[in-house]
Amino acid sequence: MLTLSWTITEDEAHQELKEFLKTRHISKRALADIKFRGGLILVNGREVTVRYRLQPGDAAAIVFPKETPSPNLTPENIPFGLVYEDESVLVADKPAFMNTIPSREHPSASLANAVLGHYRKNGIESAVHVVTRLDRNTSGLVLIAKNRYIHHLCSLMQQKHVICRTYEALAEGTFTEKSGTIEAPIGRKETSIIEREVRDDGQFARTHYEVVRQFPAYAHVRLRLDTGRTHQIRVHLSYIGHPLLGDSLYGGNTSRFTRQALHCSELSFQHPVSGKEMHFLSKPPFLDLL
Repeated sequence: MLTLSWTITEDEAHQELKEFLKTRHISKRALADIKFRGGLILVNGREVTVRYRLQPGDAAAIVFPKETPSPNLTPENIPFGLVYEDESVLVADKPAFMNTIPSREHPSASLANAVLGHYRKNGIESAVHVVTRLDRNTSGLVLIAKNRYIHHLCSLMQQKHVICRTYEALAEGTFTEKSGTIEAPIGRKETSIIEREVRDDGQFARTHYEVVRQFPAYAHVRLRLDTGRTHQIRVHLSYIGHPLLGDSLYGGNTSRFTRQALHCSELSFQHPVSGKEMHFLSKPPFLDLL
């Protein structure tokens, strides 16, 4: 079970515990879960109510209850790249041709199924809360929260754009600029439930790119996003005439790759509990094929 603890400072003292917990983004729903589902609220090692008035030097702690995974998610013994894990978060390196979560077309064998299988195998009583999601055929780093509260903190970080991801891709054609920014709104294509396109009534989207190496027929490109629209990189690069190699949905050449050559190669964020700066790297597998 996840435990969070704090030593109360002079500035934090003389308020009710519930007000202090509100500053730590612990919601009324989370407090109800703690109260009725087996969690604990402690000050100086003894159980208290949220009405407790804090004193300087108090040791306050919250013990979150065990989380029950969704009954719709089946644990599966599937190997996946476990990059990092602690009691709060897990970072995985998702292979291509694996869903991040189950879908109607692929109801099993997703990364979420694999992570839950890992939990069961190792006696970890957590649920799978995906923070950063990748398309089925996009490979790379994925951040997963192991607790609903941690997921909430990560969502707040996403809103502030402090969870940073860098992607690497192989894009067709010769780039005339070594770097640039694509700013074009993205919306769903009217004739498809899957495909997106640049359209005037779409949502604001901005992508930054940098050419790492130009080859005769394509380029190795590094990309960063200011927004997180569905298929954003694929749509934006296709829009400027440089579709991803292997991306049949957006006009990419599939003679060499059977999936879009896109990989989340870098993930950085401030740990939601410790505040430590976390930084992870993953080499794109398609670079070995060049």
